Amino acid sequence: MIRAYAAFEQGAELQPFEYDPGELQACEVEIDVLYSGICHSDLSMIDNEWGISRYPLVPGHEIVGRIAKLGEKVRHFSPGELVGLGWHAGFCKECSLCCSGDHNLCASAQATIVGHYGGFAEKVRAQADSVVAIPDGLDVESAGPLFCGGITVFNPLVQFDVKPTDKVAVIGIGGLGHIALQFLNAWGCEVTAFTSSEVKRNEALQLGAHHALNSRDLSEVASASGQFDLIISTVNVKLDWNLFLSTLAPKGRLHFVGATLEPLDIGVFSLIGGQRSISGSPVGSPATIARMLDFARLHNIKPVVEKYKLADVNSALARLRSGKAHYRIVLER
Repeated sequence: MIRAYAAFEQGAELQPFEYDPGELQACEVEIDVLYSGICHSDLSMIDNEWGISRYPLVPGHEIVGRIAKLGEKVRHFSPGELVGLGWHAGFCKECSLCCSGDHNLCASAQATIVGHYGGFAEKVRAQADSVVAIPDGLDVESAGPLFCGGITVFNPLVQFDVKPTDKVAVIGIGGLGHIALQFLNAWGCEVTAFTSSEVKRNEALQLGAHHALNSRDLSEVASASGQFDLIISTVNVKLDWNLFLSTLAPKGRLHFVGATLEPLDIGVFSLIGGQRSISGSPVGSPATIARMLDFARLHNIKPVVEKYKLADVNSALARLRSGKAHYRIVLER
């Protein structure tokens, strides 16, 4: 039996829960969980905001732990090896996307916390191909958030071939944005932070931004007209997207990684006239996650985290709901 914490109904507090994982499959591994980050997606799943939750629901998809058991066909891991697991716990491995390395876009991928028990537990199981080794030298206690929040903001740098000479802005300096600033600075870009918080404005500069602008001050936003090659939006609220489009240089891209639920109100002439683009992306493939971890290790990039014991998971979730988390929360088992 595996002991965990689960929500038994929509929006409920988590309670102790045990389940029998059954026989370990040939291509699976079992991981002893050491740390599990809490992502806003965990809250969305607990609350069934996306209409895909199944209960009892064990959240947790930013997992760091050690290999406890190996399926009989797993050859590339060893017992005790330090690994991480993110949003995906398995892939079909047969579709054209899996075969071309874009596993994260597989339509049949198994999400770690959708119809599968996640990492707010003593152990978790996953397909070995979805698990990524953690390189020596990476800070283990803060590594969990890299497996969702980190890869979410790193993936666009790879997908869109962002250049070190590019001017890039980040909207929202929170759980995603504060990691994006660090990656972009180390990538070599000229980095601008858009934030509505004066406190975060100063901290953004410490985290790697070269400039910080007030996202609620229309004149400050307008002052950046025509500047950016890329804007990464990490927020989940509606903003004046046409205003931000005006800050893009010709051929610039407004890219969404924050799950804004309201439809985008976009004037098409700003896109056509400047040959600008709007796009979005999810987490990255296991190969891209491995590349991100190496990059984070080389440049000493670490999410800023608050730690809670796993037994205090409901207090940690309440802290995240309050909007006061600085900037990510990690559960320690």
